[in-house]
Amino acid sequence: MLLPHLINRAMVMKRYPNGAAGEFFFQKRIPEPHPEWMETCEIVHASGNKIHFPMIQDLPSLLWVVNLGCIDLNQWYATCDDVDRPDYLHFDLDPGQGATFEQVLETALAVRSALSELKIPSYPKTSGSRGIHIYVPIRRGPKQKQVWAFAKQVAQNLAGRFPALITAEYRVAKRPAKHVLVDYNQNAWGRTLASVYSARPKPGATVSTPVGWDEIEHGIKIEEFRIDNVPERVRRSGDLFHPLLLIRRRVRLEQFF
Repeated sequence: MLLPHLINRAMVMKRYPNGAAGEFFFQKRIPEPHPEWMETCEIVHASGNKIHFPMIQDLPSLLWVVNLGCIDLNQWYATCDDVDRPDYLHFDLDPGQGATFEQVLETALAVRSALSELKIPSYPKTSGSRGIHIYVPIRRGPKQKQVWAFAKQVAQNLAGRFPALITAEYRVAKRPAKHVLVDYNQNAWGRTLASVYSARPKPGATVSTPVGWDEIEHGIKIEEFRIDNVPERVRRSGDLFHPLLLIRRRVRLEQFF
């Protein structure tokens, strides 16, 4: 279930060389030496630097990256054939100081409602850490900055409609307490989130897991989705993020510009 969501995408490596409880660092460039069967994706940055990112194309390449200490997996939002045009956007719902996970769930339902008003389908997953990620599959076309701008508009509109619950303020110092951040800024070029089905370096080995909207409505907890029970859940329910892999259900974002 994991590999189809990673294939043909550059991977930003978040490495924990001393295990989940130790320090971590991010690494973009594939280490040298590396196996010649590891495929890479060349991405030119604004500085002019050309960086060759590893790509996870099969089980051996997945195991190779994991062996480098990558616990959670962070893939590019666009496939390697056009790294500037993503095929999904997302909202990272992050509880601020004093906010509860119940508020995160309430915020998720508000995001779903706002997107539904635009006839935009959305798919939630636990972050595996503190929040919820909501994904929208889109047709390739708009560049990353346009996708970011659309997500920003949605987040700011939600903050205006639910001022006691939601904030779109990215600056921590100005963010109100007991609010949930609808983080649109993770859609910026070069940013990444933990992928679906990523284990997280948290107590209990929680997993970023797709969930149904009915589960959000009834209430869930992050710690219910762990490395010891998610495989059986997937065998039983299938890949709830499979729609992200389909073309026919993707949204044409240009109609909202």
